[in-house]
Amino acid sequence: MILSDIDLRTHIAKGRIVIEPFNEDIIRENGVDLRLGNEIARLKRTNELLDTGLELDTSKFYTIERGESFIIYPDERVLVTTLEYIKLPADVMGFVELRSTFARMGLSMPPTIIDAGFEGNLTLEVHGSSFPVRIYTGQRFAHIIFAKTSSLVERPYRGKYHCQRGVTLPRISDH
Repeated sequence: MILSDIDLRTHIAKGRIVIEPFNEDIIRENGVDLRLGNEIARLKRTNELLDTGLELDTSKFYTIERGESFIIYPDERVLVTTLEYIKLPADVMGFVELRSTFARMGLSMPPTIIDAGFEGNLTLEVHGSSFPVRIYTGQRFAHIIFAKTSSLVERPYRGKYHCQRGVTLPRISDH
């Protein structure tokens, strides 16, 4: 069942879904808009191999920037973070998509799932358009549709990205 605006207000008021900072304006008909945080990570162009079979520090493959605006260049891939910190109960999950205004500018984002029990800022991958696009911290950039699971999940999310803050680079490990 997808949560409506009324359901979302109730879940947020009861503390079942936590969104910080919260602003009533981000609640939509059947979801919540997320605002762009002040940090991105640009994927570097390199021929160095990132071996996913090895536990390693992936930071050498990215350049992290902080600011009030960012330009996403043609065909570039960047990681962005949300301004909002999200906390979900064990019976609510989310589907995240790019807002259509940005998709109409040629930007794209792979579908992202927020697992039941997740807590943290979201890190989202964005693909550049065929021309440069400037984005601004605080802009409503992505949209979450929340769905109630048929029952509590047996093992709420507690993975390697649990409680992440800011843009979070890939963490390669077996656990």
